[in-house]
Amino acid sequence: MKTQAVIDHIVHWLNNYCENAGMNGFVVGVSGGIDSAVTSCLCVRTGKKVLLLNMPIHQNPQQVSLSTRHIDALCRQRPNAACMNIDLTPPFKALGNALPNDIQDPHTMANTRSRLRMLTLYAVATHHRLLVAGTGNKVEDFGIGFYTKYGDGGVDLSPIADLTKTEVYALGAHMGVLQDILTAAPTDGLWEDSRTDEDQIGATYPELEWAMDCKAGRVSCPRPTPRQKEVLAVYEKFHTANRHKMRPIPVCAIPSTLKEQDVRVDEPADSKQ
Repeated sequence: MKTQAVIDHIVHWLNNYCENAGMNGFVVGVSGGIDSAVTSCLCVRTGKKVLLLNMPIHQNPQQVSLSTRHIDALCRQRPNAACMNIDLTPPFKALGNALPNDIQDPHTMANTRSRLRMLTLYAVATHHRLLVAGTGNKVEDFGIGFYTKYGDGGVDLSPIADLTKTEVYALGAHMGVLQDILTAAPTDGLWEDSRTDEDQIGATYPELEWAMDCKAGRVSCPRPTPRQKEVLAVYEKFHTANRHKMRPIPVCAIPSTLKEQDVRVDEPADSKQ
């Protein structure tokens, strides 16, 4: 991969999109992971206004430390970058108090965290006339659908969604992302514990990239090993279950014959009148 050329291409694309949309810049939710770190680095390179949001919700202190360090470093390096720390733990607790207890299972509340962050990003973006930059990579967005619908999937544009996780790491290393972020185990940070993406999925990102290429016919896999068979099964399970996220919202098409105006037949005039 021509890493610097890819960076230049994305920055140029971001600039063009923002100018054509008539907006002032971008807002990025920074989690302490590689995807949001790379996305924020790309956005600040446009020279446009960029707000970097740190939005902890009962967050692992290590994740908060990584996101804070990354944001501070970017704001020191780039005068067009600014940071906002918004603690979403209180509103998350308030929402939990309002919701019925019997629906507050861990998966539901993990997705609720993500959607609360989306709401916050758009509140800030609307006020400052900014675009919400998505942080999903190609495997997450188009392979296994590993994101929250109308959570981290609710964005205005996706700068790195055509890059695999491996390629995102390459861009991050080239742009000088913190070594601690480059070596940290990927995690969505939506759970009470410290589970990683691999814990949730059952496969690493390089394995999933291979499976995605295998399914698309980009690599030959005529005799997969036992582990490769497991990975293919994992990939297919997630891809099938999350297909609804990766397709446009279904629209019920009404046949034109049903939309035609009803023809009213007037009753014959009374002959006695």
